[in-house]
Amino acid sequence: MGASGWDYVTEYDGDAAAALQALHARVFQDEYGDGSEYQSLEELYADEEFMGEEGTHTILDIDTVVAVDTPPKESRGSDYGTLRPLALDRVVHHFGTDRPTVERYRSLVAAANATASHKEHERSLLGECRMRWTGYYVVLHSDDKPTHLGIFGFSGD
Repeated sequence: MGASGWDYVTEYDGDAAAALQALHARVFQDEYGDGSEYQSLEELYADEEFMGEEGTHTILDIDTVVAVDTPPKESRGSDYGTLRPLALDRVVHHFGTDRPTVERYRSLVAAANATASHKEHERSLLGECRMRWTGYYVVLHSDDKPTHLGIFGFSGD
């Protein structure tokens, strides 16, 4: 099926794990809410064959928030399925500030998705995520207060 990139903006109250959990509930409802395949997120995760081989190609493939901002490594099995903060120097590099806004995040994502070449994409915000089955988050601000997370990554083979 190939790899699928994904990105989301979700509300944030200072707890990235809680924000991920709320996003999981929203995405599960959007993707599986009719109940024809899975009745709950727990039932989806219990389908180890599907989750291990194909996955959802959404944020539902990511189950753990880690505090470290160092890039994940394919050689470290515990890095798969993780969401981590984008390093502050990379935030400043892409956004020009350490307090990016939702609007600027959406603008950079749209620009990354519109790039014509692989090389341009690699230099974009979305290009920061180079390992499949992982993702990054950026704390986004409104009126200089942290209010949202911009979450991006990719999953699939």
